[in-house]
Parts: sequence; structure tokens; C-alpha cells
Amino acid sequence: MTSHAMNTDTFARHLRQDGMTFRIGPFWAHIRSALHGLASGLHLLYDNNPMAPRQPFCDFHVTITTGEGFHRFYRPQARFFFNGHMPFKPLPLDQALALFEWGLNWCISSNAHQYLILHSAAVAKDGHAVLLPAPPGSGKSTLCAALIHRGWRLLSDELALIDLDTLEITPLCRPVNLKNKSIDIIGEYAGNAVFAPLAKDTLKGTIGLLKAPADSVARMNEKARPAWIVFPQYQAGAATRLTDRSKAQTAMEVGDNAFNYSIHGVRGFDALTRLVDRCACYDFEYENLDEAIDVFSGLTP
Repeated sequence: MTSHAMNTDTFARHLRQDGMTFRIGPFWAHIRSALHGLASGLHLLYDNNPMAPRQPFCDFHVTITTGEGFHRFYRPQARFFFNGHMPFKPLPLDQALALFEWGLNWCISSNAHQYLILHSAAVAKDGHAVLLPAPPGSGKSTLCAALIHRGWRLLSDELALIDLDTLEITPLCRPVNLKNKSIDIIGEYAGNAVFAPLAKDTLKGTIGLLKAPADSVARMNEKARPAWIVFPQYQAGAATRLTDRSKAQTAMEVGDNAFNYSIHGVRGFDALTRLVDRCACYDFEYENLDEAIDVFSGLTP
């Protein structure tokens, strides 16, 4: 079932008592929390994902609680637990939903070593995928959000899961993490965009979690073949420009953007070099989103 089958209060009660199990891409994540604000955010953002109160096996067991002692009342906090351990420092209570998203990124990137995991957005059309690896502040998530509201399918905003043998990308369809000015830009650009309540004054500024399109979630079992690797860079006042980049430079920077490349050793090197060889590789500067969409519409595998 999905959370469409229950109202927010019923969902919150399940989350508080025995927890809820979510299907998120290839993973099952069991989440338990008594934080009503977190429950409301999860109910909004994940209401198209399969879920159940109980599941025989889960990949990740996550609990999010309030702070201890005086932090239950003074400057209240949210704490993230994975398998009973707290890997991060607490955050302010009103950042609990962002903490969940960041924490789940850590769970996946630290444990799902059946994949080569790239710090990259990924979108697909007609079975062919674009990888968008880039550091924070590059406009990667803004571009990703625009593309998925103009006919592209969301595979992932943060973690691209690459099959080490076939190189296919397994969808990890979750909310898109937008920051600061990007929230207003996409809010205006995509009139049907759905955001959870904003998390303000985080270490990254204001965070807006954008709900994944229902069609992308429904197709989470549909893998895509990588065809392009594009390094985006948002520049105020920049002309829209797509330029070729060398395979050698691309391989080095994709490796730098991989979470577990070194863990896989020779197999990881082989997968990464085959991935780069398969794809057309570009740098992309942009400011105007309509022009950016036109450029991506012209990509041919």
C-alpha cells in the first residue's frame, strides 16, 4: 500500500508505535519516530512509495528521536539513529526531515556496495540516462528539478547507483534537495512542484525538499542505460553552452565524485572506465532553464 490509504494522523500513529517500512528504489527502509512534523513531511513526500507497517526484511533501520535532557524543551533537537547507533550530531528539531534525508544518503552510500555509487543526479528519457556529477553550488539539483518537470524521469538527485557489470542505473527516486534561491526558481518554473515545509538556518542555508514525480516513483524498477555525463555549472548571466570534455578528465572527476570507488578496487576502476567510454562527456554552463531544457532535448544517444 501507499500512504494514500491513510490520513496523516493514522500514518503518524504507525510511525510512532511500530514504525513504517518504505520502499525507496531497490531498498526497504524501516523508519520509526514520534516527531509529528517529521511524520507530516514523510507522508507528503513519500505518499506514492510502497510502504507497510511491517516487512520481513529491511535494508536500513532508522529511528529519529528528540534530544535528551534540557534539549527536549530548550532549543529542542532531532537525533538520527541507524541500527541503534547515532552517527551524527543532533540538529534543531525543525530540521528533522532534512536530517532524515541526509542520514539516509549516508546509510546508502556507506553500505550499498553492490553498486558503484556516484555523487550525481541522474535523469532518463526513452531508457537513456544523463549523469550530472557536480560539487555543491553547481546548480546540479536545480537543473535536475527542471528536467523532471519537462519530461525527464527522475532516477536520483544525489546518489547514482551504477551496476558494476551492466553499468545500468538503478532508480533511487526520492525528494530533490534544493537550497536557497533554487527553491524559488523551481517553484516558479514548475507550477505543480510540491515542497515540504522549508528547513531554515541549516549549515547549507534554507533547504526545500521537492517531491519526486509520481510517474518516476511508479517506475522505480525500470533501470536506465547511461548515455551522457554532463558536468553542470550555473553562472549568473552566462550564455547556455555545452562543450566537449576529455574522457580522461571525466574519468578522474567521476572517480572523485564516487563514494565507494576505492572499495571496489580493480572492479571499480573497470566499471568507471567502461562507464566513461560508453558516454558522451560534456561541460555545461547555464542560467536560463528553458534554454537548458532545449539543449538536453537535443541530446542523442
